[in-house]
Amino acid sequence: MASKSFSEEDFSCPVCCEIFKDPLLLSCSHSVCKVCLQKFWESKGSRECPVCRRRSSKKNHLNLALKNLCESFSVEKIQRSSAGSEVLCSQHGEKLKLFCLEDQQLVCLVCRDSAKHRNHRFQPVDEAAVEFKENLKIKLKPLQETLENFKDVKFTWNQTAEQIQIQTQHTERRIKEEFQKLHQFLRYEEAARIAALREEEEQKSQMMKEKMEKMSREISSLSDTIRAIEEEMGAEDVSFLQNYRTTITRTQCRLEHPERLSGALIHVEKHLENLKFTVWEKMQEIIHYTPVTLNPITAHPQLVLSEDLTSVRLSDERQKLPDNPERFNNTTSVLGSEGFNSGTHCWDVDVGENTRWVLGVMTESAEIKGAVYRKSGIWYMCYYDGKYYAGSTPKPATLLSVNRKLQKIRVMLDWDGGKLSFSDAVNNTHLHTHTHTFTERVFPYFSTVCELSPLRILPVKVRVSVEHQS
Repeated sequence: MASKSFSEEDFSCPVCCEIFKDPLLLSCSHSVCKVCLQKFWESKGSRECPVCRRRSSKKNHLNLALKNLCESFSVEKIQRSSAGSEVLCSQHGEKLKLFCLEDQQLVCLVCRDSAKHRNHRFQPVDEAAVEFKENLKIKLKPLQETLENFKDVKFTWNQTAEQIQIQTQHTERRIKEEFQKLHQFLRYEEAARIAALREEEEQKSQMMKEKMEKMSREISSLSDTIRAIEEEMGAEDVSFLQNYRTTITRTQCRLEHPERLSGALIHVEKHLENLKFTVWEKMQEIIHYTPVTLNPITAHPQLVLSEDLTSVRLSDERQKLPDNPERFNNTTSVLGSEGFNSGTHCWDVDVGENTRWVLGVMTESAEIKGAVYRKSGIWYMCYYDGKYYAGSTPKPATLLSVNRKLQKIRVMLDWDGGKLSFSDAVNNTHLHTHTHTFTERVFPYFSTVCELSPLRILPVKVRVSVEHQS
């Protein structure tokens, strides 16, 4: 009955355009698949009809009559498809036994001999179906590979989104601990810091949410395309070849491969860097200023940074951190949070009993991924096997003449003068100086493969004076 009185459009959901599955009757009298309605409401954020946009109630009943009709229609559709699998030529009433390679269509023997197909090449239906299915299979492979790439990128983005939350929680805890030491009259500053962190979290979380929602839509679209093509490939040869031109156009779908997200993580250093120093006017007696702090989003996963981002040690376990573009993944290194492209800068590092370390600077354009010492961009002094060396990548290091165990190393950068000097911070004895004309921003560089003792950047004493102009 349904197949004689209605077309397939009468039984199609207005959202997915497929035959209804568990149709719900809305208060506006429109019907929508249960799953489609839930997805539509989740994406819109409000309960409205997908057809007329009228607001609907939470309780919508199953349209049982429509569900029964859809099931009957689907059964009759399958029966008609099975009974009419042998398609005849619409012009001559003959069986469609050949496939015209020039016109890409099924023809009968009479069509073959007609003027319309004169000098055309033909193939039997079964041979053409096999050949074109193989061609479609080849066309389908890039789409499948693209789908897998999209899924991999989405998984990485999920990790990044989780790390944003972890960073936010950790950073908030550190901010609160610092402000507890500054007593009640500094609560206003604490609130301001947390507000800035929350704002950045909201912005970056929203960015990740939008990108992942877009990725989900593209994955869904690509999955639907692949599924539709695979269904066509599984159809009868005649049906497959009838729809071949339409199907082959679907394989031309090209989605731009998503780029890796740079700068997606929370800028922890912006919230924690020299936190006490920013309020020195009120609490200068307890302020300790560190000229260089470490940037956690650059740290190798085996490095553990201190809470105040001033020391680093090696761990025997690799932390589960996203492989963001700014992070070292081969060398156990970390960069300072601030880069320098002018002026003179100095920082002292307590190397203590660390048995293998590298200190220096690294250019902003230097390659962080892979074996960094095989590429240019680092000027350094290092200690290993009980000896001290100095060098610049990718050249071999030079042995230094040092006959004592060093405990504290002073690194001084004169960017404008083109000098990077190392000295013993305990007795101010010069150790080595690199000369180079710097042309770009450089960042303090730290590396260690020792688990026994951390590298610790030492604070400097801060003296504040105020001059009143008459």
